[in-house]
Amino acid sequence: MKLEQVGALATQRPLLLASNHSSWLDITVLAAAMPVSFVAKSEVGAWPGIGFLARLSRTIFVDRKRRSATGGATREIGERLASGEAVVLFAEGTSSDHNRILPFRSALIGAAREAIAGGGGEQVYVQPVSVAYPRRHGLPVLRRERPQIAWYGGMTLPKHLWELMKQGGPDAVISFGEPIRVTAETDRKLVAQRAENEVRVMTRRALRGPSVPAPILLEAQTG
Repeated sequence: MKLEQVGALATQRPLLLASNHSSWLDITVLAAAMPVSFVAKSEVGAWPGIGFLARLSRTIFVDRKRRSATGGATREIGERLASGEAVVLFAEGTSSDHNRILPFRSALIGAAREAIAGGGGEQVYVQPVSVAYPRRHGLPVLRRERPQIAWYGGMTLPKHLWELMKQGGPDAVISFGEPIRVTAETDRKLVAQRAENEVRVMTRRALRGPSVPAPILLEAQTG
């Protein structure tokens, strides 16, 4: 896989990265690009290979079946942020088919407030991040082909991994948005909406690729 970065990881701390999510590849790509920790569903910890790597990266596991567990995960995220770690949150709460961005959930973005309460200072930053897979073998990935790269719904990991290995890995583009300053008074729903909108724009731009200038037509002058 080839990796391209647009923009840069924010230098401000505490920092929570709100990213889209379409495949287990997202974790590999983001971890290769920068030193970060992740927030993942508890089932990931049981996946062969990937679960081991997730624990090595000090992933925070959330049990989505137990609502009470979300509060504990939020506190842990806040503690990590307050200690200076950059934490990646897949804010959609699940993976998509890579043709759309699902609504960002605001519940875990409340970790930004926990960082403030935990001694992280008067403010914390949420940076929108987009992960897109626009090309494979130098050729554009068509809209109908994107779900083949995505891992979502009832797909099994071994089958998806095997198909991906046969076809070859796609090129990845990571785009960084402008950090959003969050204080104790900030409405987390507005932060989630703003991050979602920016990630949607960055993902669309990455999937479409660089724009091609329109041809310049010169009108012939006659005497």
